[in-house]
Amino acid sequence: MAWFRRDSPNTITAWDYKFVLTDEHLTLEQMNPKKQTWDYLGEKALNRLNEISPPPPRISPKKSEGNEPFPDEEKQPAPDVKPKRDLYALLRDHAEEDEVLQNLWQQVNTVPEWVDWDQIARGQDVFYRYGGPVLTGLAYQSLLGGLGAARVTEVLSRTGGFAVDVARNRLFETTQYLLQCTRSLEGIQPGGEGWAATIRVRLLHATVRNRIMKLAETRPEYFDTAKLGIPINDMDCVGTIVSFSSALIHLSLPRQGIYLRPQEIEDYTALWRYIAHVIGCPTDGLLETKEQSKRILDIIMMHEIAPTRTSQILANNVIRSLQDREPGYASADFLVAGARWLNGNQLCDALALPRPSMYYTALMAGQCIFFAFWCYSNRMNKSTDKKKLVVLRDIFWKIVVKGGLKGEETSFDFKYVPEYSIMTEMGGDDKVKLSRSEIEVASLKWLLMGVAVVSVVGFVVTKVGFMSARLATWGIKSAWSVL
Repeated sequence: MAWFRRDSPNTITAWDYKFVLTDEHLTLEQMNPKKQTWDYLGEKALNRLNEISPPPPRISPKKSEGNEPFPDEEKQPAPDVKPKRDLYALLRDHAEEDEVLQNLWQQVNTVPEWVDWDQIARGQDVFYRYGGPVLTGLAYQSLLGGLGAARVTEVLSRTGGFAVDVARNRLFETTQYLLQCTRSLEGIQPGGEGWAATIRVRLLHATVRNRIMKLAETRPEYFDTAKLGIPINDMDCVGTIVSFSSALIHLSLPRQGIYLRPQEIEDYTALWRYIAHVIGCPTDGLLETKEQSKRILDIIMMHEIAPTRTSQILANNVIRSLQDREPGYASADFLVAGARWLNGNQLCDALALPRPSMYYTALMAGQCIFFAFWCYSNRMNKSTDKKKLVVLRDIFWKIVVKGGLKGEETSFDFKYVPEYSIMTEMGGDDKVKLSRSEIEVASLKWLLMGVAVVSVVGFVVTKVGFMSARLATWGIKSAWSVL
């Protein structure tokens, strides 16, 4: 029986995640060189754009001990407030004037032969068909759990973008990007809003990488590239794509009781393979199929997840930035319960997240019951499913952009600027406030409903079984009397 099935000798368990290691998995020797390579074309294009339109001067940070100004850069308050520089618009407008810019523009506009737009559209539908658990998984597992990747957190920490006062806005900006890539097929095709946002993010990555590398040139101890790799390197980019695709498919959704159909897995993987192509992430032999993407997830869990003190700081800051805030007004206890439900206790202990009471864990179970009921019941009816996809596209945009970002869409400009003095610190030391939020009350209701349904079903099954036994006994007696 399956209950007594033994694991294969090659079974690996990493952070409560189990997989079978094969010869097709990348080894550390194969992974490490990808930590020293990066998006060369994107970086060259950024340098040319900076020549065409130099970045505006920045205000110098207050000089203090250990906070000397960057030596090769003149920093002073800008005399006039000018419109934000849009690197995507600059690339678009000057692509024909420069060979490097033309190469990048041609690359992002070239649609690979393997792209099937109908499949890409179906992959976008997957995002909204399982909208609630998808956003939950992206927040708790892909993002918060992903902070266990020590090398990545070293880059994030140096931008200051995960301090308590800005982390929430940073999360909404990331979610805005995901919505732009999935709202419509036209949006992800060349010229669309999601396609343009992907190019903006690509150039932002190059900007952050350049900044950190220049700081490290003057002070090598600021960022050890031999140990950590080049900032935002090829392996990091592959891992990010996997965190939004395979990690969701094989970790986040199953742990919420949601299992995608085989075709949905193919479609969603294809969507992120195309996004990887536009953002300058290597895909050949890495992200071409759902199997390859799954194997990348395996080795990331095995080799890359190794929480540090920096990981702990960023993870706790994320919780504090979201607690008791709209749209759900969830308490820190409920947020931590969600993080532990999706990542497991071993990883969350390593991230120094507190252990919530059984009550909040039970509430998370109630939320999963609701998600499973809602998703499975809707996908069984094509008409209902189609209506849901339309409605959620509008609702998510209103919640994230009009609500979370106050109607101000981010253009992914360079506002979290690395400095020698910037290292994200733990925010707040006050005790967590306990509250009963709307989302917690709803989860409690669904938990109680789930318990009630299970109880009723159990009672009915028991009664039916008892009656069946009595009828069987009566039938045997009747047959015996006839004989």
